[in-house]
Amino acid sequence: MLGAGIMWVASFNYWLLLIIGSYFCYSCLSIKGLAHEGLKIARSLRENNLGQARKQVGMIVGRDTQQLDAEGVMDATVETIAENTSDGVIAPLIFMAIAGPVGGLMYKAVNTLDSMVGYKDDRFKDIGFVSAKLDDVFNWIPARFTWLLLVIASFLLRFHVREAITIGRRDREKHLSPNSGFSESVVAGALNIRLGGPHMYFGKLVEKPFIGSNNARTTEIADIQRTVWMLYVAASLGLLITVGCRMLIER
Repeated sequence: MLGAGIMWVASFNYWLLLIIGSYFCYSCLSIKGLAHEGLKIARSLRENNLGQARKQVGMIVGRDTQQLDAEGVMDATVETIAENTSDGVIAPLIFMAIAGPVGGLMYKAVNTLDSMVGYKDDRFKDIGFVSAKLDDVFNWIPARFTWLLLVIASFLLRFHVREAITIGRRDREKHLSPNSGFSESVVAGALNIRLGGPHMYFGKLVEKPFIGSNNARTTEIADIQRTVWMLYVAASLGLLITVGCRMLIER
């Protein structure tokens, strides 16, 4: 509501509206920040600073990270970049294409609330359940669109596109979330790695199915960079498509 009010006030001056609207749109996207955090973790791992890498990955994931080994840190980093390609980039682009900056802000409010209280612990049981379900609804279409964009990205980057499609189709629903598995499964197939599996959340072991081939290779530090490349390509494709759709809407 506050964002809509600011946009309404700014609408009396074209240039003010353009500046504020552009800032709101920029603030809804997390491409650079997501890539930057991922590459920081990769740098710490290359320097054999596992403790620092654990702290860094703990800033961008919801699971417990203090007991992760190097491979666990790499898996967590790849998973969160893959998942947030949808949540942090493609989804806000879609909502901005539909309803402009206000649409992007509305989506980010729902997604942020889910990130803060969407876990089903005793403290946030009721509001957490509602926010998680609302986030699932908002991300249903973006997650599936991201699946397609990441498949195209794997082709353009000359990764394992056939496996990206095969694993992406087979494992896209092997996740506790109805949406997160779509992007993770494509990345797992494209890079021929295995993601998912049991994780610790707030001191409790949460069983999750594995995503990826049973014959997949061990995750390596370079896979973080490769996932960032997929993020950038998918984001560029998503921007071109959503801007094109927005232009058609305004005609």
